[in-house]
Amino acid sequence: MRERSARVSLPLVQMRDLSEHQVKLASPAHTGSPMESSASTVAVSPRPHVMLVASPGTGHLIPMTELARRLVAHHSLTATLVTFTDQSAPNAHSAVLSSLSATQVSAVALPAVALDDLLSDAHIGTSVPISIPHLRALLRDITSAAPLAVLVPDFFGSTLLPLAAELGVPAYIFSPSNLSVLALMRNAVELNDGAATGEYRDLPDVLRLPGGVLLRREDYTDNFKNSKEPIYAHVIEEGRRYRAADGFLVNSFHEMEPGSVEEFKQAVEQGTFPPVYPVGPLIRPCSDEDDASACLDWLDRQLTGSVVYVSFGSAGALSVEQTAELAAGLEGSGHRFLWVMRMPSLDGENSAMITAGHGIFATGTTHSNDKDDPLAWLPEGFLERTSGRGGVGAAGAVLSHPATAAFLSHCGWNSTLESVASGVPMVAWPLYAEQSTNAAPALLSENVALRLRATRADGLIAREEIAAAVREVMGGEEKGRTVRRRAGELQRACVPGGSSWQMLEEVAGKWKAAALGRQKR
Repeated sequence: MRERSARVSLPLVQMRDLSEHQVKLASPAHTGSPMESSASTVAVSPRPHVMLVASPGTGHLIPMTELARRLVAHHSLTATLVTFTDQSAPNAHSAVLSSLSATQVSAVALPAVALDDLLSDAHIGTSVPISIPHLRALLRDITSAAPLAVLVPDFFGSTLLPLAAELGVPAYIFSPSNLSVLALMRNAVELNDGAATGEYRDLPDVLRLPGGVLLRREDYTDNFKNSKEPIYAHVIEEGRRYRAADGFLVNSFHEMEPGSVEEFKQAVEQGTFPPVYPVGPLIRPCSDEDDASACLDWLDRQLTGSVVYVSFGSAGALSVEQTAELAAGLEGSGHRFLWVMRMPSLDGENSAMITAGHGIFATGTTHSNDKDDPLAWLPEGFLERTSGRGGVGAAGAVLSHPATAAFLSHCGWNSTLESVASGVPMVAWPLYAEQSTNAAPALLSENVALRLRATRADGLIAREEIAAAVREVMGGEEKGRTVRRRAGELQRACVPGGSSWQMLEEVAGKWKAAALGRQKR
């Protein structure tokens, strides 16, 4: 039986925002008043220093925060985590960084970059090259106080590789996603070797990845679907720069994607790609969020292994019709559920980046008439009929709770790894971005998820399909048994001391040895 993680309340960390003309290194993340000093605040230490740069967005920040913490706590390194002021979600940004409050990781927020003021095809990675002057000054501050071991920008930070070369230190790209996404990028770049801008070629309609994973065009991330789109050119150029990296750290682990691990090893031996180190799962620790306490209290009253957790992440929204089908499917499954419900998309499409408010935890309440309340969009009588076995609530850390038996998920990679680390099998319902690509290793390679399929040309997933998948994952004797068993095996594989911990020990050892060698010269 899975053990429930202890609930810990963490204070918010206070971040320093650096003005446009001033770059100063903040002290290790803390809850007191912000520091006003610069490089002198970095304690002179014989331990080599790692600088990590996270692109805007919590999906990048969450795993990189955990990586920084792990390097400091377990590998005798010091670290600075550089972020960009996230004007779109400042509370989420601060909440993620709160986990650094008790660590020796320094945290610095660079000035926000207003992408709206740039070209119409500007994307998330545009923030990084614009901020290179700030990063150069910050790196020189660090190197004046401690030996710099490595620069670690994330997936959209390849423009920082020349900066590492300028300082004479290695640069490793951090991928917050999985090896399948990295393989997709590699295939696109190799397909377009020698192609000039404007002459890029499309990926094939079906792409075979290592481990028997088949990706269809509809499974590609939006960046790779159409070679004529500006974003396609951006990612090809980004991918070409990857070849200059000294290595990759990937938020996955060998047992999750064994075929891809072996394929990248062969690429290294052939000299066609830098070394790749799977060092995941890097997921945030469980915390007792205020909006999750009612959900957890409700779970405390449920039987072990009796609840399906339903969540589409912080940005996913279903159409009004699809919301009704999901409600009917959960009701028809006969199983208990905890549904993180958000306002539906009113344009008739399943979509991303919803800004409407959360639902409230409401078992057994009456139907609301307020159309700004997501509960108002549920089928008439749904809450009454499911009273006692259903909950509709705000997001919380519930996957590790012993009552949670399965996860109906959008397959965001952070959520997928949280589910795997908790030993919880999934029902996969990808909505947008790279989520269909994320689902591929979980579905086809490692059998830890069941996939829902649309039953109509417009993509609607019918209530009967939903109910059948929930029943199968909860108690089915065929596919359900397989995914439950495999979820338990993967949970055991990603504990401390597992393959990814050994991999990070190996690469951290290389960094330390090289940094101390440079210091002696």
